[in-house]
Amino acid sequence: MINKIKALLQEVENMKASDADELETLRIKYLSKKGEISALFVDFRNVANDQKREVGKYLNELKEKAQNKINELKESFENKQTSSDEIDLTRTAYPIELGTRHPLSIVKKEICDIFNRLGFSIAEGPEIEDDWHVFSSLNFAEDHPARDMQDTFFIQHNPDVLLRTHTSSVQTRVMETNTPPIRIICPGRVYRNEAISYRAHCFFHQVEGLYVDKHVSFADLKQALLFFAKEMFGPETKIRLRPSYFPFTEPSAEMDISCNLCGGKGCAFCKHTGWVEILGCGMVDPNVLENCGIDSKIYSGYALGMGIERITNLKFQVKDLRMFSENDVRFLRQFESAN
Repeated sequence: MINKIKALLQEVENMKASDADELETLRIKYLSKKGEISALFVDFRNVANDQKREVGKYLNELKEKAQNKINELKESFENKQTSSDEIDLTRTAYPIELGTRHPLSIVKKEICDIFNRLGFSIAEGPEIEDDWHVFSSLNFAEDHPARDMQDTFFIQHNPDVLLRTHTSSVQTRVMETNTPPIRIICPGRVYRNEAISYRAHCFFHQVEGLYVDKHVSFADLKQALLFFAKEMFGPETKIRLRPSYFPFTEPSAEMDISCNLCGGKGCAFCKHTGWVEILGCGMVDPNVLENCGIDSKIYSGYALGMGIERITNLKFQVKDLRMFSENDVRFLRQFESAN
């Protein structure tokens, strides 16, 4: 029996197969229940007791080598198949077209990168929100127009659940759970019940910023805004701040930049004023700080917010806001990377 096992060992070591079907035939021949190795294990019961140790050693070695050889050949076939699958002979011969990031994504990343250099980190929150984080905590009066259904998408009442109208809700969530200093920017999609036109949509994108710490002043806000404007639109860009009103900041301002098309001289794009409005800002109202559990007698802060679509329009002169969401390939190809 040992001679037969040794002969099978030699066969197994020299085993070859040209394809998977031939390999399966060899597996059945040697390792199946009715295969040659299984038959030897049946005959093993008839081996004399004084020979069983030696015969059993050879028999186990034969089974192990046969299994390893089968697995080795199987793996080689799989690797060969994988390698051949990488070449798709049915594919068109034309070069693969380059993709591109969406223009809004390009501008959002640029905005975030600028504020990251100022020490701001990115914070995100849910798009389906509650009244407290969107309105009440931000000092909105109960009869404020923004709380009307014609301005906001309410999902249900009692409790009020709605699609957020601004990413300021992320700011309140961060202030509720963190101790100053807080320095964050909040990019994301927001929703408002507006008629869709070339200049408005029912959803758009914002980036808002918040800085809360001891001794934060309006001068800090102005310096951050000037840095942002110069980095985004060029070193010659000028800014101006006009008094405005927001429920969650006091004092509040609208920020304009000098028109980069006419250099501030006046053109149709800037309505011949030389200035283009890009964002709103102001010092965080003390009531907002208190609503979020921050002592307004110790801490102060500033907030700012801008529409990414507006900034993208200024960067790329896109005249129709609807282009950003229509997935027109002819429009998106304008933002392809260079080959």
